[in-house]
Amino acid sequence: MYHDEFRRSIDQPEAFWAEQAKRIPWFTPPTTILEYDEANHARWFVDGELNICHAALDHHVEQGRGDQPAIYWDSPVTDSKRTITFAEMRDQVARFAGALRDLGVEKGDRVVIYMPMVPEALVAMYACARLGAIHSVVFGGFAPHELAVRIEDAEPKVVIAASCGVEGDRVLPYKPIIDAAIEQSRYKPEACVILQREQHAAELGMAIDHDWSALVERAAPAECVPVKGSDPLYILYTSGTTGKPKGVVRDTGGYAVALAYSMETIYDVAPGEVFFSASDVGWVVGHSYIVYAPLLRGATTLVYEGKPVKTPDAGAFWRLISEYRVTSFFTAPTAFRAIKKEDPDAKLMAQYDISCLKALFLAGERLDPPTFHWLDDLLTVPVIDHWWQTETGWPIAANLHGLEPMPTKAGSATVPVPGFDVQILDREGEPSGAMEQGSVVIKQPLPPGCLAGVWRDPQRFHSAYMAAFPGYYLTGDGGYFDEDGYLFIMGRTDDVINIAGHRLSTGEMEEVVGAHPAVAECAVIGIHDALKGQLPVGLVIPKDGFEGDELTLENELIGLVREKIGPIACFKQVLVVDRLPKTRSGKILRKLLRNIADGQEFGVPSTIDDPASLQDVHEAMKERSVGAAEEARQV
Repeated sequence: MYHDEFRRSIDQPEAFWAEQAKRIPWFTPPTTILEYDEANHARWFVDGELNICHAALDHHVEQGRGDQPAIYWDSPVTDSKRTITFAEMRDQVARFAGALRDLGVEKGDRVVIYMPMVPEALVAMYACARLGAIHSVVFGGFAPHELAVRIEDAEPKVVIAASCGVEGDRVLPYKPIIDAAIEQSRYKPEACVILQREQHAAELGMAIDHDWSALVERAAPAECVPVKGSDPLYILYTSGTTGKPKGVVRDTGGYAVALAYSMETIYDVAPGEVFFSASDVGWVVGHSYIVYAPLLRGATTLVYEGKPVKTPDAGAFWRLISEYRVTSFFTAPTAFRAIKKEDPDAKLMAQYDISCLKALFLAGERLDPPTFHWLDDLLTVPVIDHWWQTETGWPIAANLHGLEPMPTKAGSATVPVPGFDVQILDREGEPSGAMEQGSVVIKQPLPPGCLAGVWRDPQRFHSAYMAAFPGYYLTGDGGYFDEDGYLFIMGRTDDVINIAGHRLSTGEMEEVVGAHPAVAECAVIGIHDALKGQLPVGLVIPKDGFEGDELTLENELIGLVREKIGPIACFKQVLVVDRLPKTRSGKILRKLLRNIADGQEFGVPSTIDDPASLQDVHEAMKERSVGAAEEARQV
């Protein structure tokens, strides 16, 4: 079944996606399914007309789902819970869209949204879509400079924000950040709308400031504005950007079709079921699988303002699954590594009935085999690794749970999703054979839902993604297919290190190190070496309760890598640390760690979740004389 569907999607893409487009309630169904622009990039459903807000909200109310919950909101950090039905959500969105219209927002205008994980973040996004405006969500808590450069690039007519975010027991006021960002930006928005939260009230002192509630109270509801399938829905800036930000542009029609297809085929979610994605609306996972995909499918989305641990404990996810009867759950591997560290025997899970869960999906970074095996042994449902990117907007490779579930292989994202012609190319652009690592690329045309370009920078779009291998999209990841056609993603191509002419994957070394029973989490980075070019260094976090000798652990890990990979790996240095610097989306800042080890100046990025962790690792590297870390200094 899978192979037939995949082949049809590659050999007959127009016929295949015309069929999938019927999943969406169009105002005007498309007749031109696929065409190419002047740069020979694929454009989908260009003459169709729709509104994604109508497809996700109004349509379901019209179909009799008005009383079904659209959103469950659970916020342990504020001790709050809410349930919003499809009819209530439609009405709230229509009124807020009317408020934005009163501020002059029209089709094609940009709106920057700077919100925590509250239902109003979804209301704001859908309200923009309802008007045909283009939203750009910036992760709440980003520093003023990071917000300012995004405001300059997107040039929004309006900025929407909450008065504060709440992280653990800490309240973070947002208004001073907004004010500083607008002051720094050369472009000035016409209005700033603030949602007041009871945890902290913002002072609305600027002339452009407006109170959310006051605006909504006097606004008339707005109807859905038809847009073309190829019209932009949003701009999402890639995390960790320095200098000029790179704004990924997503179109409306292709995105809606791809998300609807994925909810049924990959995630196996039926209308009326509850889908939980433990991410944030500021990331692509939040856009796709908190905000839009569940509601397009007629399912309920669970919006969670909290952490996997410490809100209040490592049983938070199990509680949510049990309480809201979640059928499909999606998060990043790093969340479960944090849970495993605090509750290695999963004793907290036993307190909850999670029999409703049909499958667990993991993405956002490579699912290391030790974490996979821990979850696979723990749960009675499939543990599904899948792989995708901000740029693609939905999974490139997965075990298609709703089409034809396949046997899992630890470390593999299974097979390419229909529509994605994934290939492995060597440095000369020639196809690699089974078990041969190379650059992972996608042959044109990219399927619907993938990026339509970089905001106002077509040359950057082409040079960053299309120029390296003409006719192919460059994912930037390295990997290989095995003899059974399973795809293994081994990490970013810059995580491949060259040791005396031998190219070795740090991902493979992390597999070995992470498999040690005392290790909760690890990272392996390549650092400069005058003799061999590069050498690997391991950083490991022991599991809670580890009482062994650190030197013994280091020697055991060095011996394991020597045994499993060989002396060629030159793996001779391990640092035991309490924490690793990560982005707020859970990705380890490996490039920054390499820069510190190589003695380069480094700054604290706005994306970092725990700034103190960076200094801790820097001190550990200096103490153990790792590379040139002693020369590195924070700027």
